[in-house]
Amino acid sequence: MMSGRARLALCAWAATVMASCALLPLVDPATWILQAAILLAIQSGVGAATRRVPLARPLTVAAQALVALLLLTLVFARRQALAGFVPGPQAMQHFADLLRQGSDDIARYAIPAPLESDGIRLMLIGGVLAIGLLVDTLAVTYRSAAPAGLPLLALYSVAAGLSDGGTDWLWFLLAAAGYLMLLLAEGRERLSQWGRVFGGTPRVPGEPDGPLAPVRTGRRIGAVALGIALVVPLLPLPEIQGGLLAEARGGVGSGTGGGGTIAAVNPLVSLRDNLNQDEDRTAMVLRTDSDDISDMYLRIVSLDDFDGTTWKPAKRHITAVPDAFPAPAGLGADVRRAQVTTRVSAADWYAQDWLPMPYPPSGVSVRGKWRYEPVGMTLVGDHGQTTRGETYEVRSLDVRPTAQQLASAPQAPGRIRQQYTKVPGSLPAVVARTARQITRDATSDYGRAVALQDWFALTGGFQYDTQVEVGSGPDAIAVFLRDKQGFCVHFSFAMAAMARTLGIPARVAVGFAPGTVQSDGSVAVSLKDAHAWPELYFEGVGWTRFEPTPTRGTTPSYTQPDTSNPNVPASPQASSSAGAAPSAAPSASASCSVQAKKLGECAAALPLTPGRSDDSSIPWWAIATWALLGLAAVTVLLLPMLWRVRRRAVRLASAQHGPGRESDTRNEETPAVPGGAAARDGAAGHVLAVWRELIDTAWDYGIPPDEALTPRKAAARIVRLGELEGPAAASVHRVAGAVEQVLYAPRPRAEAGLAEDVRRMRAALRARAGRRTRLRATVAPRSAVRALWDLSARWNALTSRWSQRRTRWAQQIRRPSGQRAG
Repeated sequence: MMSGRARLALCAWAATVMASCALLPLVDPATWILQAAILLAIQSGVGAATRRVPLARPLTVAAQALVALLLLTLVFARRQALAGFVPGPQAMQHFADLLRQGSDDIARYAIPAPLESDGIRLMLIGGVLAIGLLVDTLAVTYRSAAPAGLPLLALYSVAAGLSDGGTDWLWFLLAAAGYLMLLLAEGRERLSQWGRVFGGTPRVPGEPDGPLAPVRTGRRIGAVALGIALVVPLLPLPEIQGGLLAEARGGVGSGTGGGGTIAAVNPLVSLRDNLNQDEDRTAMVLRTDSDDISDMYLRIVSLDDFDGTTWKPAKRHITAVPDAFPAPAGLGADVRRAQVTTRVSAADWYAQDWLPMPYPPSGVSVRGKWRYEPVGMTLVGDHGQTTRGETYEVRSLDVRPTAQQLASAPQAPGRIRQQYTKVPGSLPAVVARTARQITRDATSDYGRAVALQDWFALTGGFQYDTQVEVGSGPDAIAVFLRDKQGFCVHFSFAMAAMARTLGIPARVAVGFAPGTVQSDGSVAVSLKDAHAWPELYFEGVGWTRFEPTPTRGTTPSYTQPDTSNPNVPASPQASSSAGAAPSAAPSASASCSVQAKKLGECAAALPLTPGRSDDSSIPWWAIATWALLGLAAVTVLLLPMLWRVRRRAVRLASAQHGPGRESDTRNEETPAVPGGAAARDGAAGHVLAVWRELIDTAWDYGIPPDEALTPRKAAARIVRLGELEGPAAASVHRVAGAVEQVLYAPRPRAEAGLAEDVRRMRAALRARAGRRTRLRATVAPRSAVRALWDLSARWNALTSRWSQRRTRWAQQIRRPSGQRAG
């Protein structure tokens, strides 16, 4: 029959699996749950086995964690592991690569993500094993099922926060049912230790008894709590917006086609930190047949989802890379254009998920796993594909609209206006008011766009400063407009937001400004050339670049309106950064003149995420491996102390709890005294366990045991050699008297307070010992050698039993057929 603790372990396993079902909508197909359930069952089985030994609680948890690591290694890193399942440095590196791939795939794919990604599968199964270990540790190992609901709640909350479906209530019911089952199992296991205390009386004579009173109460409480949990979310409670796990809602193309969807991570997260680094590195080298590289921007991704706080890429539908890209949205046939071919070679350290390309691209030749996002006309790596060391060729259009064409552009289509002119209600009114004030003299969307650009870059008194925080919250743009200090993120964000308030479709692009021409005709694009700029939509031309950031990038030539207003300075010509090396230090102000900007003498552009910039640093997995090895070495050195602490706790607890702890002392040795074999029954075993602890404690403090002495003489010897007096000496003699009672008395009686007598003697020995003796008794106790004796005895018993069985099997094999054993 299954014991109470084994039943509790089974319920903990089931509760974890039931809560893990909340993750099923996130990945397709959902077959991973079967593998996770099997591995979790093995982990739980190891916990059950170690608790039966019994091992110390921390050792039980460590054993389960070790087995979980071995299982994950066997499943995900078999080829990199030692003997196929022992994790080494290569296996740890493979785990790191898989986790990095999984993180990229989570950012790349919308729900449901494909299960073909080993990174996502590792994160799912590894996460379930980690949650299962916490639940098993709390509910079973430490016998506290109530706190075990916290990891279950965390698992459900993460899944519910990421899921877009309407079945969250179903997964909540499943997780709640598992938790209630765990609580009931723990209550039943606790009650079983007291025997049948509660008994339900029949309500009607002759009918069978109903459920026990505690069970009925537990069911009622569980039903009420579950009902409250289901009803409260339906009430009109205040909503907390944003936060660490806030979902980026809205956006484009959630699509269910075969191409899948992509929800990109904002590439501007680490721009400011990378901008202020001292080292500049060449990220790409390109060769192009264009005769003017001043407009050769390499675009990575567009940010078109504005929530009032920041700009983010929207969720997009992705497809296979077409041979020829469709014409860019909004580009008319009357706009002058030229076909440009550019060959790009990325550095072997520059790992970018998005493929940098001139905009708008008309085709690309690239190796590897890439996917096409048609709205932004961008390419994104699939399943860990990056630009690291890649060489590719891009065919693009050099679109050259005139100021007249932009000024006479008709209104954008309704779908474009609806999507790209959204501004949240939380945007401060000062943003729209300032935009209207700056553009009050303009008569077209183009004129308003140029007025905004000139105000930021020339006439508004703004200063370029990379030390300014990016800012967060709805007031970030208002603060920037007030302080007039920031870098390209601030300028591009603010101009795009202000353009939207004026009804001009706008978004933010991230990529690289024109690089530096080398002596061999190639163009070097460095981290200092990375940049962010606004793109505004004009029907007949399409998405058009503007440059509001002072001292950065190049000003488009088509932003020079024909104006006779002497108060508005002429817009600067497109500066050629091709002749000037990029500055290593950012400009601290807007004191860089227009002429200097034309000559390319200002500081260079903002770097994007550089990947691994320090190839000589020690990888984290190597540090983790050595840390684990060091921890293992320290654990081995402390094993005698840990074993001794555990053994002392079991022995003294057996004296305090009596027969209820008999299972914990069943492996104790019987002292070599008369009647020892019979004395292991009943209370005698517990008294003898305390006596063994007294003997071993004296041994730890330098008094070796003498098994030839009677308990009374052994006690006298300990008192004499330990120089014990008063209560400590009386405690030793009292324990010895209790041993003689259980060994020789016809009707032995249990003595109370024996555990406290041993603690009193230990305190007295410790007080009289020197520092070295105390340290030795704690860290390297002499009596810990009994662990080796126990292992030797068990091994001898095992080999003896095996020898006997082998002899019986041999006799049965040699017995002639038909002959019966006599």
